[in-house]
Amino acid sequence: MTLRENELKTLKVLGESGGKASIGQIVSMADLAHAAVMRAALSLSEKNLAKIGEEKKTYLKLTAEGEHYTKLGMPERRLLKALLALGGEASLKEVAEKSSIDEKLLPIALGWLHKKNWAKLDRKAGRLKALVKKAPPLGHDEKLLSLLSEEKTVNVENLPVELRNVVSTLKKRKLIEVEEKTTRWLELTENGWKLVRRGIKVVKEVSQLTPELIVSGKWRKVKLRKFNVVAPGPPIYPGKLHPLRQLLEWVREVFLEMGFTEIRGPIVETAFWNFDALFQPQDHPAREMHDTFYLAYPQTGRLPDDEVVERVAKTHEDGWLTGSRGWRYKWSHEIARKLVLRTHTTATTIRYLAKHKKPPVRVFSVDRVYRNEKLDYKHLAELNQVEGIIMDKGVTFRDLIGTIKEFYRKLGIEKVVFWPSYFPYTEPSAQAVVYIPKLKVWMEMGGMGMFRPEVLAPLGIKYPVLAWGLGFDRLAMVMLDLDDIRLLYKNDLGWLRRTPLCR
Repeated sequence: MTLRENELKTLKVLGESGGKASIGQIVSMADLAHAAVMRAALSLSEKNLAKIGEEKKTYLKLTAEGEHYTKLGMPERRLLKALLALGGEASLKEVAEKSSIDEKLLPIALGWLHKKNWAKLDRKAGRLKALVKKAPPLGHDEKLLSLLSEEKTVNVENLPVELRNVVSTLKKRKLIEVEEKTTRWLELTENGWKLVRRGIKVVKEVSQLTPELIVSGKWRKVKLRKFNVVAPGPPIYPGKLHPLRQLLEWVREVFLEMGFTEIRGPIVETAFWNFDALFQPQDHPAREMHDTFYLAYPQTGRLPDDEVVERVAKTHEDGWLTGSRGWRYKWSHEIARKLVLRTHTTATTIRYLAKHKKPPVRVFSVDRVYRNEKLDYKHLAELNQVEGIIMDKGVTFRDLIGTIKEFYRKLGIEKVVFWPSYFPYTEPSAQAVVYIPKLKVWMEMGGMGMFRPEVLAPLGIKYPVLAWGLGFDRLAMVMLDLDDIRLLYKNDLGWLRRTPLCR
């Protein structure tokens, strides 16, 4: 069995101390740092040469207020002294002035006068009457304060029972502090005693081979300390990207690998681009205040070219040239001009389409959207959305399914199915649903479909457009094994440190 220098020193001190000593005693006698003794103790315990024990003790000491009372006396005693000096009965005002007690302490002093049965207050007359003829001897609470004033710190176990009984009272009055201290000790085992009896020779160890040792040749005579190269080291928490930012970058890389171009758009949108251009009627429930954030100032923005606005208006009212019947209502310019925090990034892609009408177009957006949601473990008012479109000659719904499947496959999600769904601006439409093996559930991840003629025709687009909008934060919950979406934004350092860089 190989023992290090500090372990040998610790064993030697234990032998000299009768086989048992506190960590503090070993630190003093062996002339070692506390951390060094603790490491030696743990190592000796693992080698069955010593065992570690601990004992918890409770100590008392005065607070600043307690020290003040030991000098001037307890407020109730000072009040009683003044009352007796005034003949045993006087007005409360006279007694207070005579005792020079702070006005804030007066209610406390009166309360304890009553509890200790030293005096009685006639509240109607405002007079105080003593119930004793002379000042009583010091009570147990006063004796304990006096003892602490002399000793500074006292172990509760060393106090007589009558003084222990007033500890909780003085603590409530904030006159004393109670401090728990743990004393650790080390005791030799039978194997440890055998080693001590054989004699312990402490050999100084060298932890670093210096140029001086090599040049002088002393390295031949010194004992080099052995290092456990497989022992776990202390955890290191270097700076790193937030897990959400890492996942955002990963999603971007996937779309870029698939041949897409990233686009960005404004956070504040007109209702025209956020709703109307997507053939969403102006009386749609999603436009209500309880679902959408409307700006208080400024309240309205500018609409695009009159020709585009007129086409969108006619499409809403009667279908225009699309073959649709429209929504059959009078379209309002004022409603379309209202400013909102965008509820989806489809507003960004439809803006892009309005300016890029010739195929091929393959773009995506990963950005913030805002919805007036009730916050819970899976809903936030501010969230990220993954949006994308493909416009090209002859693209079909099957191409859309293949694109979304490939996207999830690159993220490591293999099981993806599609459920028929409905959206005002796509037809056919579907929901992408993925399987979460850990939870053994299917989870809806977002909507997709082909833009309707009522969306494309007013913008002058003559080719089919595939579109999707996927919930990024819900994807993050799956990828990061979270059961509460709010954790993504809480800046919980413990979670941030534990989350691996690579998965």
